Amino acid sequence: MPLILQPPQKSNSAYQAIEKALADVENEPLYAVPLNLRNAPTGYMKNIGYGTNYKYPHSFPGHFVQEDYLPPNLKGKQYYLPSENGSEKTIKERLIALWKGRKKYDK
Repeated sequence: MPLILQPPQKSNSAYQAIEKALADVENEPLYAVPLNLRNAPTGYMKNIGYGTNYKYPHSFPGHFVQEDYLPPNLKGKQYYLPSENGSEKTIKERLIALWKGRKKYDK
């Protein structure tokens, strides 16, 4: 039996998320990457806090941790807001369960 691949579904929510993120890149100041997300290949970088308290999601159940990866100036910002259509409804339900009320997913 031949393998039948389904084409990817189009997602206006994903498109809107990319557009919002690109707008922030163009319009917001260039914020520093949070220290916990920075690689620390040298002792000096480790000493000044690079990589401190970083939680590697793949080391946790479900490969997920409730961490914000945006700079403090963008704290709470959400780009992707899944719809109630198709597979996005399932994604939305999973995100709500993972974030346990910490993020808002209604438009």
